[in-house]
Amino acid sequence: MSHTDRDVLKIFAGRASRTLAENICRHLDLPIGQGHTDMFPDGEIIVKLEEDVRGRDCFVIQSTYHPVNAHLMELLIFVDCLRRASARRITAVLPYYGYARQDRKDEGRTPITAKLVANLITTAGADRVMAMDLHAPQIQGFFDIPLDHLHAAPVIIDYFQSYRHELGDICLVSPDVGNVKMANHYATWLGGDLAIIDKRRKSGSEVQSNTIIGSVKDKTVLMADDMISTAGTICEAAKLVMDHGAKDVIAACTHAVLVGLALERMAEAPISRVVVTDTIPCANRCKPIEHKLVELSVSQLLGEAIHRIHHNLSVSSLFRNQAAGKR
Repeated sequence: MSHTDRDVLKIFAGRASRTLAENICRHLDLPIGQGHTDMFPDGEIIVKLEEDVRGRDCFVIQSTYHPVNAHLMELLIFVDCLRRASARRITAVLPYYGYARQDRKDEGRTPITAKLVANLITTAGADRVMAMDLHAPQIQGFFDIPLDHLHAAPVIIDYFQSYRHELGDICLVSPDVGNVKMANHYATWLGGDLAIIDKRRKSGSEVQSNTIIGSVKDKTVLMADDMISTAGTICEAAKLVMDHGAKDVIAACTHAVLVGLALERMAEAPISRVVVTDTIPCANRCKPIEHKLVELSVSQLLGEAIHRIHHNLSVSSLFRNQAAGKR
């Protein structure tokens, strides 16, 4: 990183993504921006910058996972603080975009909260947004400012390719119909077959999977998704493919949301390995599955995207050789 970049480019971290931001700065050979977040006794958040940002190109790294509202509010306050400190350009970097599943009205009298969050980020003063593997790609259209949509697929695919010969015959299984494009993308790059599970949801927390389209017999099954939340879908799918003769099951996702009974389900499921990224840090919360867990870092990918945005270079060229699965 040049001396000019050190003076002009500033990367700040919210409390949700401190380690990830430090790794990004390490990749870019930049010091992390000096600022901190405090909380008043009544629960109000205050952000204080400890260096000059006037005329600087500033990036704020903050995933909005649980507690979603606290992390989102901190991001909004951070952006507002930078705007009032006369930053030249402010980019809100959300490795994980909370509220992304509330992207449409699928019944009457319900909100579209993903759009509300987009409005809040814009109103706070962000000039552009960077997000990774949005649950609903149409959220890109919710913003009236530029949004760079990154994909963790290159990171996850590189990991699988590093020991591809050990996997033998593989089959990429989509745990539901909505994930077929992503599964097909992985199948293309890893040289495997494709199968689809017909998922029927009983309720918001209970899933019943009972039909598989394609053959998984004597194959290593890989299941990749943008997130694992309660893990009901993927664990039922794992049981189903094993019942149909699969040799092994490996699960992969970008966002390890892992809430509710997810960890217990994953620990008991016939899944030998769970591959996730650090968009949401695992830290100590994933102890029940630590013997299965592989955590990959997207820090280099995010760092390269930040470098390209700062220098007005193409971001989409990062994925030219691996067209994203969910479009």
